[in-house]
Amino acid sequence: MSGLRNRVSKAASTVKEYATSKKKWALEKQTSSLAPEKVWTNIDNDVTPLSRRTWTTWTVLGFWFSDGLNIQGWESPSSVIAVGLTWREALICNAFGMLIIVVPLTLNGAIGSFLHVPFPIAVRSAFGYRFGKFAVIVRMVTALFWHSIQTYSGSLAFMLCIIAIWPSFLNVPNHIPESVGITTQQMVCQFLFWSIQLPILLISPHKIKWFFILKAIMVTFCCIGVAAAMCSIAGDTGAIFHQEPKVHGSKKAWLILNCMMSSAGGWATMATNIPDFTRYMRGTRGQWWQGLFLPVISLFLAAMAILATSASGVIFRTYIWDPTQLPLKWTGPGGRAGMFFVGLSWAIAQIGTNLTANVITAANDLSSLCPKYINIRRGAIIVTVIGGWIMQPWKIISSAQSLLTFMSGLAVFLAPIAAMLATDFWLVKRKCIDVAALYDPDGIYKYWHGMNWRALVSFLIGLGPNLPGLAKAVSPGLNISGGILHVYDINYFYGFYTTALVYFLLSYFWPAKETVIPAPMLADGIIYGVDPSHDSEEDTVEKVSYVTNTQEKV
Repeated sequence: MSGLRNRVSKAASTVKEYATSKKKWALEKQTSSLAPEKVWTNIDNDVTPLSRRTWTTWTVLGFWFSDGLNIQGWESPSSVIAVGLTWREALICNAFGMLIIVVPLTLNGAIGSFLHVPFPIAVRSAFGYRFGKFAVIVRMVTALFWHSIQTYSGSLAFMLCIIAIWPSFLNVPNHIPESVGITTQQMVCQFLFWSIQLPILLISPHKIKWFFILKAIMVTFCCIGVAAAMCSIAGDTGAIFHQEPKVHGSKKAWLILNCMMSSAGGWATMATNIPDFTRYMRGTRGQWWQGLFLPVISLFLAAMAILATSASGVIFRTYIWDPTQLPLKWTGPGGRAGMFFVGLSWAIAQIGTNLTANVITAANDLSSLCPKYINIRRGAIIVTVIGGWIMQPWKIISSAQSLLTFMSGLAVFLAPIAAMLATDFWLVKRKCIDVAALYDPDGIYKYWHGMNWRALVSFLIGLGPNLPGLAKAVSPGLNISGGILHVYDINYFYGFYTTALVYFLLSYFWPAKETVIPAPMLADGIIYGVDPSHDSEEDTVEKVSYVTNTQEKV
């Protein structure tokens, strides 16, 4: 009996210690302006206060310069050439891919600028209070993947800086098995780059504005310099522009479509969670300029990448689509100096993109899922540890084809979410959203046990036909054949527009009447066009009584 009492006492002590440790890790409960008292929330998920709505059209331009200039933006069009198409098809794939993605990007961006809530809150209107967490998890996983990829790419760029200073670093023996997919040199650079990046990721973006300006200048000059240098070395630019495709017929047509989807898929995450950033807009008009800014910046980067990659085919008889591999071929005068500048530029580019687009995004998702224990800072640490080491990104970007597969694969899951977010706001609810109810688990967006069945059905229809093609792309040895595989070649286009149509029809014929309200009910009592005190643009500002919903002109 005494032994049993001792075991029970020890178990009780263990439970008490566990409860005490959990209490120590818990964050201080913050009061939300809208969430019920029983709901644990934090300032990062609350409605953006007026004092933080500082973004203008110029801020949006700066944001896209910071986010759009990165190694993956270079590799995407370069990969198109590497898999057998020409520079013309590569430009076409990039241009049409951007046209496809700016539709959900701008439509969903308007949600943030109008409601001033982040993506994890906005998505509840379509998915339901609890089912919305599923969409948040999907988006968080994709952000983790992108952070992982861009951290590893940054480490390869950082390796150029080390080699430029200490060429003997190339002679370091490799002690890691080939099956792992990374060498000792690359692993050392991954650790060094990750260690340098970590403290920067913990700084709020608005405190290091100079960093993003530096990035925009350095990467722009780097891209122009690399393209000019490669064309100069190639000598006969005519040879660059007269290279022939390696694929023909229907195979070429489907490959072009697939590459378009890869170009669009590279921005599928941002097209989904763009409210996380446009929530800081002063008015609603400035965010529409994204529809121009992103394609122009992307086209510039694509043009430089295509020139350099095409030139590499002339010079080295093989297409070098990875910008961190090109400088390793430079052996002439100034080669080491050029290598260092290129490596430093791309390393800075990756840190900037990780900070604005990946870490904050995924950390915000974690914070919304576990607000009692995770804030943005803790979330950033968790994200960068998982992305930097657990996800092993070196296996994903081992070839041009695997990179394109990765980019398309993420889009398959994100397209239906982006479609329902936009369709719900613009066509189903027609901007008439009760913001306070988005924070209430028992509010009008509870639907059925916290889940909108229309969203579930639409998601499955938008995702299902893409899965066979995705499975075949990931594992070519699978015995899957037939026309169903070609759905994957237009994966984002199919996923977005099919889901949007199905969700709209389900909501039209079987409407959730409890979610229908006559006018928007915003947190601060203001329906925004553009506030003339903040922007030069003229527009109407209307005050709305939150209780009676009556409107009066100001």
